[in-house]
This record gives sequence, C-alpha cells and structure tokens, in this order.
Amino acid sequence: MTNTPWPHFSEAELACHCGCGRQEMEDSFMTELEKLRTAFGQPMVVTSGFRCPNYNMQASHTGPCGPHTTGKAMDIQISGADAHRLLTLALQQGCFTGIGVSQVGPHNTRFIHLDTIEPSPGRPRPTVWTY
Repeated sequence: MTNTPWPHFSEAELACHCGCGRQEMEDSFMTELEKLRTAFGQPMVVTSGFRCPNYNMQASHTGPCGPHTTGKAMDIQISGADAHRLLTLALQQGCFTGIGVSQVGPHNTRFIHLDTIEPSPGRPRPTVWTY
C-alpha cells in the first residue's frame, strides 16, 4: 500500500493530523496491528494514528501525554457486525491493553480505539471504555 514497513497502512494515515507530519508509530504496536489486519481480512480505516502532544491537547482530554502520543494507539472507523468481529479478533490476539468503543451516532463517525499502553499510576491496564 505504501512505503511504510507495514503493508496495510500508509504513512499519511498514520501521521499526525495537525500538519506537523510526525509519524512515530511504535514497531511492536504496528506489528500487532498488521497481525490483526491480516486476521480481519479487509481494510481498516484509520481515523487517528500518531498525534503530536500539541494536537493531542486539542483532540483529546488526555492532554499532551495521551496514548496516541506514544505511537502505541490507533482509532479505526468501523461499525456494526464488522466492529463486533474486529473486537473479537483483537481480544483473541491478547496484546491490546486498551480498547475504547464508540458505536453511537452516524456509522461513518463510529470507531474502535486499540492500544498497547503499559499500566502506570492512574492508568490501570487492561481496560475497556466507551465514548
């Protein structure tokens, strides 16, 4: 698909949306995401990959140090039966420590957040939340 080391994901979709051009996705996270994509067997539309600290402060309540700033988080636009199947596969894979689910509103705004953030004070893992 592109010049990234991850064949199913392009540099553009992984980069920060603020225009800074930063794309600092972690290899270990992307390796797991590639495995998930292969098991899923169809495209996964990335709505948010890496976020620089400044952009994350605008886009999220997690401030300048949120999961997306680590390169270990991604939001995937998905809904309905496909969302159920993706969640099932992600749980079976067993490596994702954070799963956020947004499945209300128009289908094109629904998404699933996946991350591999390690536990830390105030951030227990594994965990699941809704938006």
